[in-house]
Amino acid sequence: MRWLGTLLCLGMTYPSSLSDTEWDHLQCYLPPTQTRGRPRSHSLRAILNAIFYVLRTGCPWRYLPRDFPPWQTVYYHFRRFRLSGMWHLILTSLRTAERQRVGRDTQPTAAIIDAQSMKTVGQSAPISGYDGHKNLKGRKRHLLVDSLGLPLSVYLTPADVQERAGARCLLAGLKALVPRLKKIFSDGAYSGEELARWCEEEGGWHLEVVERDLQSKGFEVLPKRWVVERTFGWLSRNRRLVKDYERRVQTSETLIEVARIRLLLRRLGRAA
Repeated sequence: MRWLGTLLCLGMTYPSSLSDTEWDHLQCYLPPTQTRGRPRSHSLRAILNAIFYVLRTGCPWRYLPRDFPPWQTVYYHFRRFRLSGMWHLILTSLRTAERQRVGRDTQPTAAIIDAQSMKTVGQSAPISGYDGHKNLKGRKRHLLVDSLGLPLSVYLTPADVQERAGARCLLAGLKALVPRLKKIFSDGAYSGEELARWCEEEGGWHLEVVERDLQSKGFEVLPKRWVVERTFGWLSRNRRLVKDYERRVQTSETLIEVARIRLLLRRLGRAA
């Protein structure tokens, strides 16, 4: 029965847990194990499985099942990775590997921008606003993705912040990180000469607004814009992201990155 205890320790009984192939992909981008000091009581794989479990099921940290490491240990590593920028580095590396796998250049030349308003709860309500268009009180997720739907930049604001203002926060300083980016597609909320001029001056980006045909009725799939809408749909599969439960917006942004990491690991694992 020793193998059963090992499986429980690794959290392998849950669909959100890493397979052996996915773990092999992820290990390449994790920090090396410290050889000095007290050794770990729990494996890093078990801790990551617990983080993915919280993300997928939406349970609070304190409600983690007992076959995972203690919630304090899990949250400590989640926060330490956030503060050190490790989640972002892992996501960037996996995005590069996925683009290479499908035959794309590692650096995109086109991207799509959009925003999504999400409800908040009591503990996250202090940093929120009212979106009159959606009739919703909460926060707004500003997202820039490449043509595959993989995030290039994430930024959260109160829901009353307009898309044009949020776009400047989202795109500021992005030129050095995505040097080949030339064109950004958007919807009508980003129209206006002022934002287009700012994009040109900030990074040499051409902002193209994809307008909806006013004569059409009902649902219509719009070119380019559907890519970022699909990304929002992928994020909503994780119950922790259906609403914004986090006190800090930095935690919410990190959970979005973790959700994309989990999806990329699944894709790379299947292709192996």
